[in-house]
Amino acid sequence: MPVGIFRVCLVVITAIVNHPLLFPKENGTVPENAEEIIQKMKEREESLRLEQLRLEQEIADQEATQKALEKAAEVVEESKEEKVRWDMWTALSMVIFLLIELWRQDFQEGNWQDTGGEEDDMAVLGKAFKGVVFPDKAVLASFYEKRILGTTGDMARMREMVEGFADDLLEALRSVCNRDADMEVEDCMGVGSMYENWRVRKPFVCDLIVPFAPPEPYCFRSQTWCSGDCFPPDEQGYGTIKVCRADEDVTGCICDKTKLGEDMLCLLHSKANTTRPSSEMEDLLCFKNTQYLDADQVMKWFQIAVTKAWNRISHKYEFDLSFSLLDSPGALKIKFRSGKSIAFNLTPVVQYENSDVYFISHFPRRGLAADLPSSTHWFLTFAVYERRFIQLVSKTLPANACHVSCLQILSFLHGKQCSLTGPSGLTNYHLKTVMLHLLQARPSQDWAPEKLEARLQDLLKFLEKCLHEKKLYHFFIGNGKVPAELGFPIIFQRAEPLNLFRPFVLRRDIYRKTVDTFHEMLRNMSALINEYTVHIP
Repeated sequence: MPVGIFRVCLVVITAIVNHPLLFPKENGTVPENAEEIIQKMKEREESLRLEQLRLEQEIADQEATQKALEKAAEVVEESKEEKVRWDMWTALSMVIFLLIELWRQDFQEGNWQDTGGEEDDMAVLGKAFKGVVFPDKAVLASFYEKRILGTTGDMARMREMVEGFADDLLEALRSVCNRDADMEVEDCMGVGSMYENWRVRKPFVCDLIVPFAPPEPYCFRSQTWCSGDCFPPDEQGYGTIKVCRADEDVTGCICDKTKLGEDMLCLLHSKANTTRPSSEMEDLLCFKNTQYLDADQVMKWFQIAVTKAWNRISHKYEFDLSFSLLDSPGALKIKFRSGKSIAFNLTPVVQYENSDVYFISHFPRRGLAADLPSSTHWFLTFAVYERRFIQLVSKTLPANACHVSCLQILSFLHGKQCSLTGPSGLTNYHLKTVMLHLLQARPSQDWAPEKLEARLQDLLKFLEKCLHEKKLYHFFIGNGKVPAELGFPIIFQRAEPLNLFRPFVLRRDIYRKTVDTFHEMLRNMSALINEYTVHIP
């Protein structure tokens, strides 16, 4: 801008100096052709005037540009301030939302066991129960007596026969195994619905678990998802089993990390007591090039050992033994000459430390549960504690309490509905978990036999609530109210609750099918019960 003003002043001064009237005629010689000179001066004056106008226009344009730039800078500054204010409010709103969500989750997890202490709480649950007619007490009592008790009377006789044969088979298995190289097999234990007296669907199948241990001088050292090790969310409920020497330190001896002199000897690891090479670790049923126990290798070894044991004692029995299911390596079937058969599952397990929690190599009839992350990951089963808890609580309940009856009726209805509409994501284990939660939450007198109808409604409403929220927590994991008489490991009581319905969050198709099957079961409940109930006048 100063340069433009200087240029205007220079033009004005030049015009004044060159004006013809500035000098008198006597001081200079005026050309003879005055008119021509005057015309040139006018043209010169006109050109200077145009130049002045151009310069003034440039100055005006520069001023306008400067004002526009200043205004744009002000707008940018205001937008920055507005953005900063907006970002601050957005961040504040997000923090408030997260705090509310965390509080809601903590509140739900902190009260996950408060599942029905009052009748009014259960009455408001579940829109699916509108219009559903529940059978009355007389119909339920007749249905249970004729349909449930009438078909489960021979369960005790079947359990006794299967346990006796399994003991004989395992004794033969020990005799065919190499005591110095093969796994050591212990006595079997019965778990599941057959041994908790609530199985109703045929064919009746006994579930037996067989603990085993490595040969000397080896031992198992286990790691679980709640023992401080890093396990991803999809591996909660699993653990790994490492095969180590009994005299080997968990953190490793210093002789493996430091080069000892020729005249120095490690008292723990001499040349005669070195770790076995990889090929011998595979002989111990470990995954290739690792020290971790492989579930697939264990099942192959167990099948071969059972086959050898049966060949040794088959001459004593008048029936045949075979593996019944390809996808269940421990599923066995006894076939009599008359055509009848008895099925049972014999599954190897590894004991967790000195407790009755076991790592199980394979779950028969897994249902909704996902496949194992790898063959070195073992699922933990609490079946022994579940059976003990039911036995412990049953001692405090009234005579002929209805808790087992409720579970049997619910299992029967769900099984019949699945036979009509196809399988769903619900399993009998989920139904038993619901019963365990309510068994702990409700007082003993609420399980009197005359309250069968009310307790069955409670089970159905609580299950509907869990399906709606996609949350059904494992009964033992994270449950601080487990009775001390059970001797349950404290590490699992202090762990985060394990959601058994987590697969529903990941698989919406299975969730939709499960909810539809449940609602259909509610609508068909009266018809299914009346179909299997004798006429009551």
